[in-house]
Amino acid sequence: MKMLELWVLQYALNSLWQVPMVCAAACAAARMTRRAGPQIEHWIWVVALLSEAALPALRLDPPRLAGWVRGILPWRRESVVGDAVNVVIGTGSSVGAGVLRLPAIVLTAAVAIYAGCLLYFVGRLGWGFWRTGLMGRSGEPAALTGDIADAWERCRRFFGLERGDGAVEVSPMIAGPVTVGVARQVLLVPPDFLTGLEEREFEALVAHEFAHMRRRDFAKNLVYEMVSLPVNYHPLLWLTRLRVAESREMVCDRMAAEAVAGRERYLRCLLRLASMLSDRAPVRVLHAIGIFDANIFERRIMNLTRRDVRVSGLRRVAIAVACAAIGAVTCVSAMALRMEVSAATVQSNDAKGKSAAPNALSVAPGVMEGSIVSKVMPVYPADAKANKDTVNGAVVLFVVVGKDGVPETVRVKKSLRADYDQSAVDAVSQWRWKPFLLNGDPTVVKTTITINYTLAD
Repeated sequence: MKMLELWVLQYALNSLWQVPMVCAAACAAARMTRRAGPQIEHWIWVVALLSEAALPALRLDPPRLAGWVRGILPWRRESVVGDAVNVVIGTGSSVGAGVLRLPAIVLTAAVAIYAGCLLYFVGRLGWGFWRTGLMGRSGEPAALTGDIADAWERCRRFFGLERGDGAVEVSPMIAGPVTVGVARQVLLVPPDFLTGLEEREFEALVAHEFAHMRRRDFAKNLVYEMVSLPVNYHPLLWLTRLRVAESREMVCDRMAAEAVAGRERYLRCLLRLASMLSDRAPVRVLHAIGIFDANIFERRIMNLTRRDVRVSGLRRVAIAVACAAIGAVTCVSAMALRMEVSAATVQSNDAKGKSAAPNALSVAPGVMEGSIVSKVMPVYPADAKANKDTVNGAVVLFVVVGKDGVPETVRVKKSLRADYDQSAVDAVSQWRWKPFLLNGDPTVVKTTITINYTLAD
């Protein structure tokens, strides 16, 4: 398989279990901070959404991390072997514990299914862009007069919208008021919607939509849509996006209530608007931001009627530390436990891999370590050092040792880079072991050897 296909498969496999892990951590953190207000809850879910998309692509590299830590410590000591290179030979039994081994045809099918899902969501996103643009172009300026015009101007000044933002237009393509636009944000309303609308109800509606404009929620929603495309197949990703939308609406409710001089007045207007829109079909556009967008009306009402709880400074710090700890543990665990898929892993299951010492006895790396007679230390690639193109990491080798203790096969199982791989193969090919005895007779054995490359400071 090509490297791109392997990377795509690795991303998809890790997202299967990492998304639930992040979602569960976000639920715990959001529940912990709910009484502190919707803004904190909103940011928790936004961070969770971004993490669910990013974590499957990230990898925790302990050797490189350890090298970086050693580099910033003021009391670090140089460890030098040969020409300023510390090459550690390791044969721990945990090698390959996180590697998935599946037939190539299964891997190819999985990549094809994932690619099909991704193309579907990309197409749906493209349709949403086109549909939203068409809806925006269909708008005609609404005639605002009298008290309605005064309420519009008051809200616009309260939220400090930029010139060109906040225009109210009428569109026949929508059933309820929505906000669209990135460079120029516009409030679209259905035909005849403003007829019979009282000033206070219009003010509440405009205040809520202007809160979205002040926060640039339409543009943010587009970013969230694009970022979450690779994991859009996952049901718990949908739950995370729903929580982002819910908390966003509650934040805008709080902002709108301040603009219309109190929650009680805003709440009454919100109930009146809900009754007016109850018989209208919901907006079926992916990126529009509407006043009843998240379908959590009851929770929004409860949030507005609930009295705020003042969180003391010490308690606020404790909550922040707890949330940070939950996030850090979740991210580190997700990266440390991630599944690896490499070309060598796939090849080990094909005919060539099976034909390599089919009758060889598998022996734990720790056992083979104790029977080494002589070994040659690998040499750090000279060209890499000269060109300052060095990396720290591990090369894992699959080795078949003959009855005489001489390696018959040395093959890369987990690659670091071609020059590092070759250096490791060249060195291990010169190693010698005591013959491994089975019932007193020498036998062919197979094992793994890990070589960690670390360039000293």
